[in-house]
Amino acid sequence: MEQYIAEKVSNWLNGSYDEESKASIRKMSVEELTEAFYKDLEFGTGGLRGIMGVGSNRINAYTLGAATQGLANYLQKCYPDQPKKVAIAYDSRNNSKEFAQIVANVFSANYIEVFLFESLRPTPLLSFAIRHLGCQSGVVLTASHNPKEYNGYKAYWNDGGQVVPPHDKNIIAEVEKIKHLEQILFEQRSEFIKNIGTELDEAYLKNLLGLSLNPATIKKQNNLSIVYSALHGTGITLVPAALAQLGFTNVHLVEAQSISDGNFPTVVYPNPEEEEAMRMALELGHKVQADVVMATDPDADRVGIAVRNDHGKLILLNGNQTAALLVAYIIEAWQKTGRLNGKQMVIKTIVTTDLIKAIAENNNIKCYETLTGFKYIAELIRTLEGQEQFIVGGEESYGYMIGDAVRDKDAVASCALIAEMCAHAKENGISLYQKLKEIYVRYGFYSESLMSVTKKGKKGLEDIEAMMQNWRNNQPQAFGGSKVVQFLDYKHLVEKDLQTHNVKRLDFPKSNVLQFVTEDGSRISVRPSGTEPKIKFYVSVRTVLHKIEDFDAKQAYLNEKLAKIKQELNA
Repeated sequence: MEQYIAEKVSNWLNGSYDEESKASIRKMSVEELTEAFYKDLEFGTGGLRGIMGVGSNRINAYTLGAATQGLANYLQKCYPDQPKKVAIAYDSRNNSKEFAQIVANVFSANYIEVFLFESLRPTPLLSFAIRHLGCQSGVVLTASHNPKEYNGYKAYWNDGGQVVPPHDKNIIAEVEKIKHLEQILFEQRSEFIKNIGTELDEAYLKNLLGLSLNPATIKKQNNLSIVYSALHGTGITLVPAALAQLGFTNVHLVEAQSISDGNFPTVVYPNPEEEEAMRMALELGHKVQADVVMATDPDADRVGIAVRNDHGKLILLNGNQTAALLVAYIIEAWQKTGRLNGKQMVIKTIVTTDLIKAIAENNNIKCYETLTGFKYIAELIRTLEGQEQFIVGGEESYGYMIGDAVRDKDAVASCALIAEMCAHAKENGISLYQKLKEIYVRYGFYSESLMSVTKKGKKGLEDIEAMMQNWRNNQPQAFGGSKVVQFLDYKHLVEKDLQTHNVKRLDFPKSNVLQFVTEDGSRISVRPSGTEPKIKFYVSVRTVLHKIEDFDAKQAYLNEKLAKIKQELNA
């Protein structure tokens, strides 16, 4: 065992940790100890996230306690002369409720007022609650769509967005100052903890109702057949209520997956990006002749959907396609009602389809790009507040934000607007699949594919870093038969034009992401995941679709190109 790991293990065995944790450590192999202690959990794309268990690289009462104490200390520094308030929510994962109580106890012990949700609630409601209650910060206990062994801790700032630089690094710096367990104040001060019931649900749903763009259409199409699955998570608390509030009366729930259960017994992974996770919802959709099928992840910030193709078969859409549909629907509705005044904006991440940019700019709306993670989208909204109005944004990993009352991806509002745009399409005699084809004709035919390579543990982390370094040092000359003409390195913040040899500085925070752009407009992005032990390869290709009748031939062409590039990546 490496010396620094042995020292950390010794600190746990000889410190004031509980005897059950110490007993677990004594039973662990050298390999298990290495994985549990080789690093401390850090704030990544989605906050702290890891496997539950004993150790500094695991989610447990002590790592969460240290993170909360560090956040509490940082809040004291940032807001020294005012009362401090935080909101806390949790999802359906095993131990989430108990972890939420520990986090509440630590905040209260630091004389910080806590608003703690009485029962599980979606992440977007936590974001909404922070601004609604005037909190300086907030925390949600969740590991989003990760497997059941995981849990996590998303920290938010006063705008309802997740913490971004420099706050994330500053909080970690405060956590690193905690050298002894006694520095963490675990003892609850009950007078500082207030429980939140359904009053926040009502305020959130009232705001969501204001996002509806075609209530008259819903009234005519209220019998739209909708299937919804919560995948054993928090979506069941608000998605059915949101759909009912808009006026939809024919909603079918996947009952077996409406039960909140952190073991996620009916799926391998509770991730709506995976076809297997959507299986039960698709089966029910077939049975009830659904127009649209939707499923949300455990903390209800991502949503996957299926719509009917030209042959009446339910097919899954990817995150880029759903994002493009939402952006087009919302922009076109705003345009028809005369709400566009030149000050609106759309935001997407750098690995999300450029189709969104094409839709926005074709309608004279600015489209901004950020690094992966809705915390960066929220940060940009805050920066431009009062100057430009955010109307919609999204990322390829099935997350979308509509309006700015919630400053994180919001599957509850997304489900509501997806159902509404499906009703609007049906009112106009088409399906969402056919609407997507119309978008391709009008704005360009873009197609994307994602490859992920899993590399677990300490060795995996080293392998991923080596892979990134190899891509950085041995840049490819071409992809799919088209010459690479542009190279972007977000870690070193350089953009190189490989034809003119001009070099520009990228105006982004540093991030370990590489992008290659080819002469024909293909874009290949490489980045380590910030939430899972994976390296991800994003491939985007495009062509022109002059008429819908050419769709099949053009799709076959793009599929062939995607397959060739993925083969060349050899990941």
